[in-house]
Order: sequence, then structure tokens, then C-alpha cells
Amino acid sequence: MKRQRLYSSMIICFAALCLLSCKKDFLDTKIDTSQTQQTLNSNYSTLFSLANAPYNYLRNEFTIIDNNLFAAVSDEAVQTTPISNVKLFNNGSWNANSNPDNNYAAYYSGIRAANYFIEQSTDYKVFLALNRDTISASGKINYNNDVLNIGWYKAEAHILRALYYFELSKRYGGVPLVTNTLSITDNTNLPKATYDDIIKFVVSEVDSYRDSLQVNWRTSSFTSNEGRLTKGAALALKARALLFAASPLHNTGDVAKWQKAAAAINDVVVFAQAAGGYSLHTDYKNYFLETNTLTSAETIWAIRYPAANGLEKSNYPIATPGGASGITPTDDLVSDYEYKGTPDPLNPYANRDPRLGFSIVTNNTTWNARTIDQSPGATDDMKKANTSRTGYYLKKFLVDALNLTQGTTKTHNWPVFRYGEILLEYAEAMNEAYGPDNNNGYSLTARQALNMVRNRVGVTMPAVTIADPVLFRTAVKHERRIELAFENYRYWDLLRWKDAATVLNQPIHGVTVTKNTLAQFVYTPVVVENRVFDAGKMYYYPFLQSEIIKSEGVLVQNTGW
Repeated sequence: MKRQRLYSSMIICFAALCLLSCKKDFLDTKIDTSQTQQTLNSNYSTLFSLANAPYNYLRNEFTIIDNNLFAAVSDEAVQTTPISNVKLFNNGSWNANSNPDNNYAAYYSGIRAANYFIEQSTDYKVFLALNRDTISASGKINYNNDVLNIGWYKAEAHILRALYYFELSKRYGGVPLVTNTLSITDNTNLPKATYDDIIKFVVSEVDSYRDSLQVNWRTSSFTSNEGRLTKGAALALKARALLFAASPLHNTGDVAKWQKAAAAINDVVVFAQAAGGYSLHTDYKNYFLETNTLTSAETIWAIRYPAANGLEKSNYPIATPGGASGITPTDDLVSDYEYKGTPDPLNPYANRDPRLGFSIVTNNTTWNARTIDQSPGATDDMKKANTSRTGYYLKKFLVDALNLTQGTTKTHNWPVFRYGEILLEYAEAMNEAYGPDNNNGYSLTARQALNMVRNRVGVTMPAVTIADPVLFRTAVKHERRIELAFENYRYWDLLRWKDAATVLNQPIHGVTVTKNTLAQFVYTPVVVENRVFDAGKMYYYPFLQSEIIKSEGVLVQNTGW
């Protein structure tokens, strides 16, 4: 039976919509399942719709805040629009009544959908046999295929549920842990489980269901399922969860946590070298564009989206017809790209790490089929309304020279887990557990993993030779900043490292672009805006105050809020 490829905007059948359209209380898992059960008994295909339902709550990572990337929450970028939700984060005015990144209810809706499908598919082999032709040759084939699919889908539901809990823990720390569909009469005023309990649950789900997942849809007999979760994605989720749990925000020096993280990440690397077949893409810039993300061996799991041009509309320079400048990279980030060759006093962007030019539009370079000139009187003059406030524009993920006035669209796909990031996780955990050069019998040393990323074809940055673990830690942090720029990692990295109180309380810088009497460009650093991060409370999100009130004190607010 052919299964339509999954997109985040997938269409779910009426029964599933009935299941998922109840009121938006944060933990509203009370549902009337009678109608859905009747539908299940009369139409087995509803079971497949329920299997798709948990996927519907995956976020669009391109539109997290202000209909754009999350980068402007960190020191990576600045939002051009003077009135925006990200300002609440940047000036510290967000609170328990107003959180621009409040996706709490949606994550619990995804958890509820997963719980419901898991429960309804308990006896799926018997159920399918009662509702299918199992006599004819073709009927037997269809039945066996359906049994295989539902078996995989059940494991996927467990992993999706774990993913949603990880995302909740990343934001709130401990949260209520619900593993069944609560009925109309059940109590939903539940206390928070501890952060460690949530991470243990995530790890347990992966350990229990990793081997029940498809290894590679693309090479299987069910290629139309490509885009669904795989074993590699589950292993990567466990690795990321344990990395977060080992980080300073959640760990006061227990090296065993780093050792557990290193072991889990090594499992991904071993899998990559065998059945997973993961490897670094040889074209960093184009990896993030169109279908390359889906076809590349670097991708472990990506979220697929329909063709669109919203990302380009939001982030093309205002002088490009249809563009709005959007989030513009900071000079703080640009300055962190290492020089690969001799610095050019007339061009600070020459001879740098190639990933600078792959990710960021700098002045006097070609973008949208023209040369960007931000000097006074030029097309992109920074004094014009809604031009870049930093002297830079975003390039990563954007298709060049898209004709927005004619509505041209391209696909944009989000790599949730990619091998380059796994290698950086590996380098970090191995260094913290064993130092830069002790592989502990695993696949690689921390140094080898880090230098694999730096030595990617087309990047080929000099190898890191630091032997001191503390200095090597700094090198790993730097590499994550560069390699993962604009991929919605930076803010969470700063939090888990407990670096946010330092970094996010610093002014954000850009450059002004002028010309001297010789018509040469001159770049002058300037403060673009100040930022506020309250270390007493902002390492975790606040629960909405309305939910604290509704819980009658059972749900305890996070510290400081």
C-alpha cells in the first residue's frame, strides 16, 4: 500500500482531526475517544491516519519566531524590523504571561497523539487481520505490508513522544510526564517530573524501540515512507539528550554523565560507518539548499516542507524586490570566522574560513545577481529604511536570485540531525570524558572528530592541535558556532554551557560601510543594540501563569518567574 510522503503540513483524516482539535489547555490530554474507536472498528485505514498524527506537531524550524529563524535570539543575528517578538527576548521583557517561543501546548498535543496511537495499535496484527483480506495472494501481501508498517509506526510514535519531551525539557527543565491518554475523568493537574527523569524517559524510549525502526527508508521496499523517523534519528536523539544532560546547566562535574553521552554518540558514529551510511557532504553551501538536504549522506533525519519563498521574502535585502532584510548576521559572529590565509587590510572578509562566504552575505560580494554595496548613496545604503542594521545579510538556507515578484518558489528542508553536528557532539563529549586524544576504545578521538568537520571538502581549515582539554573545549565551542550558524543551536548551546549570562548580556555589534577618498570600502564597528539576560531565571522558560493558576498550585513555576 502506497503511503504519501510526510510533510509538516500533512493532511490528517477527519477522525484524527477530531482527536486532536480539543481545547488548547497546556496538558489537555482528556479526549472523548468513542467516535474515533467506532471509526477504527469500521475502517482500518484510520489506524494509519492516527500513526501520522504525532508528526503534525513538528515545528517549522524556519519560522520559530517572527516567522523567521531563531538566530536573532542569540548573538548570531539582529532582527531588522523595529517591532518584533524577538525584542522581548533581547531586552529581557518576556515573562510568564508573554513568551514568544511558547510551544508548550503543541508539544503536549504531539505527545497526546503519540500516546493515543500507541494505545490504539496494541493488538494491531489481530486488528488488521479482522479488517483485511488475508486469503488472496495480493491480500496477504497487503496485510503483511500493513503489519510491517504499523510495527515501524508504533516505534516512531515512541520516538516522537521522546523528541517532544526532549524539546520541553530543553526549555522548561522538568515537566509533567504523561505516558497514557488521559480520560475525561482523569486528573490533569500533574506535578513536574525532574529534568533527570525526563532525560531517563527519552533514553529508555530510544533503547526500547531503536531496533524496531526502519534503518533506511530510501533503500527499503517502502521508499514512499521516506521522511519518517529511522533508527539513526532515534540514536541521534538519545545522543543529544545525554549531551544536554551532561552539560554544565544540568551537571555540576559528574564525569560519568559525559561518559554516557560519549558512549551514546559513539553509537551514532558506529551506525554511521555501517548500516547508516552517514558521511560529511562535500559541498557545505549547497547542502542546505533545496533537495540536497534530503539526498545527502550527511542527513540523518530532515523535516520536509512544501516549496515556498517565505524564507527569501523575509531575508533578502530590502533593495532586492520582495525582500525585507529580516535577520541580519552580527559582526560578532563574522569576526569569529578564522583567517585561512593572510589578512587583507582592504577586505576583512578575504582569506577567511570558506563557511563565512557560504553562510553570510558580506559587502561587495554578489548576491541576487548584483553586487551588494552598502556605502552612502549606493543601492544598499545602510541609511535607507529597513536595510541591514549590521552590515550583513543572511545567505545560509536561502536560494540565490529567486524571483519573488513572480512568486517563484523552492523547497527548503530542515536537517534535524546531521552527521556534521554529531561529530561535534562527539568531540565535545569525548574531550570532557577522556580528553582530546584518548578514544577509550571508541571509533575516534575528540580531536579526530573535530578535525573531520574542519577538513570537510571545500572547507579544509587547519587542524586543531591543542592538547589541553580546557583549551580544546573552547575550540569545540568555536567550531559549533561556525559550523552550525543559523541552525537554531546557538541559543541552546549558550544555555547548556551556562555561557548565556556572559554572552547574551553583551552589546551586539555590526559595521557601518563607507568609502574613503580612494573609493575603497571602510568598515567601522558599531554597537547595534544592547541585550539583557537575567541569569536568575532565564536559563529556563516560565510556564504560562494561567496554567500555574489552573493547576491549583500543583504545577510549580520555574525559579525567578
